[in-house]
Amino acid sequence: MKTSTFFVVSSCLLLTAFGCKQGSKEPQATPISKTPSFKLIQTDTFRFNNFVDCNMAEVWVGDTFRIFPGKYGEDPVWGAAKELKFSSGKHADEAFSNPASAYIAPRLPQNAKIGAEGLHGAVWFETVYQDPKDTAGRTLYAVYHNENYPETLPFNPATGEGYIDKDWPLGLTERITPAAVCRIGIMKSTDGGWNWENKGLFLEDKQPRMILKPHNTSKTFAGGVGDPSAVAVGEYLYLFYGEYGYPGEYKAETYDSDTEWNGQCISVARIALADLENPQGKAKRWDGSGFNAPWDGIGKPVERLKIPKEAGGGPASSPTGGFHWGPSVSWNTYLNCWVMLMGRVRGQSWVGSDLYISFNPHANLDEGNNSQDWTKPQLLVDKPGHTMWYPSLQPMNTPEDIAEKRTCLRLGKKARLFFKYSDLGRYCSEYIVEFEK
Repeated sequence: MKTSTFFVVSSCLLLTAFGCKQGSKEPQATPISKTPSFKLIQTDTFRFNNFVDCNMAEVWVGDTFRIFPGKYGEDPVWGAAKELKFSSGKHADEAFSNPASAYIAPRLPQNAKIGAEGLHGAVWFETVYQDPKDTAGRTLYAVYHNENYPETLPFNPATGEGYIDKDWPLGLTERITPAAVCRIGIMKSTDGGWNWENKGLFLEDKQPRMILKPHNTSKTFAGGVGDPSAVAVGEYLYLFYGEYGYPGEYKAETYDSDTEWNGQCISVARIALADLENPQGKAKRWDGSGFNAPWDGIGKPVERLKIPKEAGGGPASSPTGGFHWGPSVSWNTYLNCWVMLMGRVRGQSWVGSDLYISFNPHANLDEGNNSQDWTKPQLLVDKPGHTMWYPSLQPMNTPEDIAEKRTCLRLGKKARLFFKYSDLGRYCSEYIVEFEK
């Protein structure tokens, strides 16, 4: 539910993570002995000068740090957009500080006509994977969040894709508009982000899993998968994402709110890096025992990240449901573990003033249930009276961060915390996070 623009298995196989300095030290498999601690160091407000409504996709292309925020494509509810642009700098602070006028619009694929194959709806880049085989660092794969409606993607009985405009829930506006459905896809650039080619879908939930009237009264999504963060480990790309659909076929007469809640929250899937060139149908979702569920099938969320019912947890289609969403995952070289930031949703408009943090000690996400072994989320920051979205940890302009070519996917002892005040339409940083082992 994006809004409009106005407002690293074994160490010998482990590839560099997104945006990492090629040849940099790889994550090691030695687990941490205890849950890390952290503290917030308040700073002057660092304001971002352009539109952000997603995770920050970023990469080093040679000695240039580049970010790809913004929205692009057709959207009959919030309006078509051409705001997916990139900003470059000698380090993260410079790229984040650039005025909107300094952003460059890349060449992106046009929306296909209704009923034709191709890109439909609007897209937001959420993570960029940099192919380490390209020593120039110019071959990039963007993981994008994609939103559609019955109007832009009507149901196709031959493929099972698209949506039927019957009992469709309302969306998040002050007028009568339909709820969106999110999917996740892949685009590729071979010139550092100037030109992009759509490669196809990574994950999607199809029509039978949409949650309709009378049960869906959340005014957010009719279902789907979205708001992802991805990291490369070994031979795979691991995708952490929000699951908003029903864990089975939705039928009004058999609908169960506990069943919905049990199938939602932050989930994980993976795809072989070799399949990024032609991804559709290749990914596998975690099903509770392994990566066995198909790309458009029913997976199982990360249990430790779910909010218990007694603590306010509930289904995404409910106006009172509570769940974590919008993961941002990074490898921390100081802690020697994965770090995940996330938001917490309450209510019809995804209101939530608090952001959370979780840790995973296993460099190898493939082994056993390592991809599920996240600590219970801890409160990171709370801003009562505000709605907080899209938290992420970002590198700074320190000599170490620049020399290591750090990005939001690979960080050290200190990192800048960015988040969006959704109610104010402002993306900024007010804190540095300092970790302790």
